[in-house]
Amino acid sequence: MIPRPRTPTIGVLLQHFSVICRTQRPHPQPCLRVLPQVRFFARPARETSAGTTTPVPENAEPPISKPPFYFEAGYALFAKRPSRPFPPPFLSMPSTSFSEPLSTHHKSRDRRPQVNGEMIRGVTNGDDAVLVSDNFIGANDGVGAWATREKGHAAYVLYAYVFSRVATSNHGSSLWSRLILHFWSVAVEHAIFDADHEPDPVAYLQTAFEQTKQATSEPNEWHGTTTACAALLSADKSNPAHPIVYVTQLGDSQILVIRPKTKDVLFKTKEQWHWFDCPRQLGTNSPDTPEKNAVMDRVEIEEDDVIVAMSDGVVDNLWEHEIVENVVESLRKWKEKSMEDNDKAPAEHSYADGMRFVAQELVKAARAIAEDPFAESPYMEKAIDEGLSIEGGKLDDISVVAAQCKRRKT
Repeated sequence: MIPRPRTPTIGVLLQHFSVICRTQRPHPQPCLRVLPQVRFFARPARETSAGTTTPVPENAEPPISKPPFYFEAGYALFAKRPSRPFPPPFLSMPSTSFSEPLSTHHKSRDRRPQVNGEMIRGVTNGDDAVLVSDNFIGANDGVGAWATREKGHAAYVLYAYVFSRVATSNHGSSLWSRLILHFWSVAVEHAIFDADHEPDPVAYLQTAFEQTKQATSEPNEWHGTTTACAALLSADKSNPAHPIVYVTQLGDSQILVIRPKTKDVLFKTKEQWHWFDCPRQLGTNSPDTPEKNAVMDRVEIEEDDVIVAMSDGVVDNLWEHEIVENVVESLRKWKEKSMEDNDKAPAEHSYADGMRFVAQELVKAARAIAEDPFAESPYMEKAIDEGLSIEGGKLDDISVVAAQCKRRKT
């Protein structure tokens, strides 16, 4: 374990000066990234949220393709700041009077975000978004700096749809990252793939990208960008079949494939950068596209292997060996706890609950470093390599989806 000093150094005093210097470096227009924030120690506590499934429309048709394997999955989230409310008239609550000119008494009181008349899949976490389904998981990182630009809403790109195709929520946001995941998931559900026909996640992402651009350009234009990473589970031609996971990456979010019984990392995505703190991203002004820049890898796995999809809020604060140790140790703790609670009903001990616990523990560990101004972190090392005097973790949205491969019962 690499020691993490907790003693203030001169680097802390220079951190804010280095931030000013960074803003003077010429950056091409396509890339926006949030600069490190000034830290205040009297910050209100924010809770970590978690779950095992993300919302799906009640009338959604089942996926066309159903491989012999599936994900038992859970997620955990920590947002660096509360969600920003929608400005009027984009958040238009039902009127209490028919005399109001913009009365929306005829509209549904359902405040869940929708696009093209359908509820948007996934969950928003600050500028991030995650999605969990039967054989598809993802974690996207929206670029929050768009919130300071005209027409820019990295977290709120669906404003313009309130009175046409999209209804917004008063408690969340509809991110570029969320829309990309939504359309990506829908494309997976409509795709035909099996042992004889491999899936094409990059093509599905390209479709999602095109649909997101259309959704954010009509009737009004809203700007934003997001990274993208996801894992799609399928199977090979063997008899019996062996699980295959198709990992797709664009940007600096990350997917790790871990074998808990040996503590081995079977696969790790490689970060894609234009330059320091400016990853490849999909959206406004960016030259990146899925067809040209997304990377897809086919990874052979086994039952009980764990796939972890993470935003850079994790990998900027924890090194790879720390992530692996945390995941393996969390699995051990969960199994021990399940054995101690063997008097409970079997339904109370699901693998998905275990994956949720794994995700929560990983978010907790990343958050501890992110909020420590004197810690050593991967982000600090990268900054030093760029000649920047930055110390401590990087306070950011932290999103984790943990999934374990299981065989369907026949």
